Amino acid sequence: MWLSMEAVYIFLGIVVTLGSVWTFADRSNPKRLTSGLFYLLYGVTLLFGSVIPPFYTGVLVLIMVAIVGFGGLKLGKYEEASPEERQQHRQRLNNRLFIPALLIPILTVIGVTWLKNVKIGGAFLLDPNNVTLVSLGVATFMALLISMAMTRSTPFAAVKESRRLLETIGWAALLPQMLATLGTIFTTAGVGAAVSEWIGTIIPTHSLFWIVVAYCVGMALFTMIMGNAFAAFPVMTAGIAVPLLIQQFGVDANHVAALGMFSGYCGTLMTPMAANFNIVPAALLDLRDQHHVIRVQVPTALILLAFNIAAMYVVTLMD
Repeated sequence: MWLSMEAVYIFLGIVVTLGSVWTFADRSNPKRLTSGLFYLLYGVTLLFGSVIPPFYTGVLVLIMVAIVGFGGLKLGKYEEASPEERQQHRQRLNNRLFIPALLIPILTVIGVTWLKNVKIGGAFLLDPNNVTLVSLGVATFMALLISMAMTRSTPFAAVKESRRLLETIGWAALLPQMLATLGTIFTTAGVGAAVSEWIGTIIPTHSLFWIVVAYCVGMALFTMIMGNAFAAFPVMTAGIAVPLLIQQFGVDANHVAALGMFSGYCGTLMTPMAANFNIVPAALLDLRDQHHVIRVQVPTALILLAFNIAAMYVVTLMD
């Protein structure tokens, strides 16, 4: 294949590792050495995770946890534009500011829908086992290039902004990977099989509609419990999607994965367990009610969940 999941991780690893260099050099950060080490180790796990033995990757993660636990992770100083400069940029770009953000979902859907079977020189263009995530990575990279062209910024400016955003999120940036690992552990322990058996007792397994409802709602609810759709995905997919939607009804696995994750994201909007999405922004905005972000997002999440159920049902009928 031309573009694999490994390429996406390498791209992310390069950005994080370069950002750690600025953290090490940031003398305004009282914990610049330990903070820099945290992000450097994070970058190493992204860059070399496929070649480092799992035991040593676990050691690196434990070191990162120790840094956070002993208060070694602090914010530094960032070269941000002044309010006047930001206003000038807003006036110059106007609604074009939304173009990069809108391109990400559009290009991701294009990759999943039309490029999943494309071959160049006998090799797949996109990793056939991770079409959705690779498409998302490519879409993000394209949006980054367009953003730099629109704002006339340099790659180093993009890295610095990525560093600022990553350090603002802090340790919570690790939650998706750690919760995804937890989801894999749950699946290995047989939680998915238990969910499948339980679902079979409360819904008619011969009904495509009710299976779709159970999968989408289950993804949202389990995400609310676990705090991340990456943790819910392996459990709900192994318990409902694979045996019932994919094997029984022959639904395309890529469609199930994409809409299933979107349903999980609806749960992300409605839970305090998703600290990096809901609690951290409330803290950054200095809101009195730490759950205010969640309260505002709930109506949107429920509407999107209903849309995802309808979309998956229509797509499964087409498959």
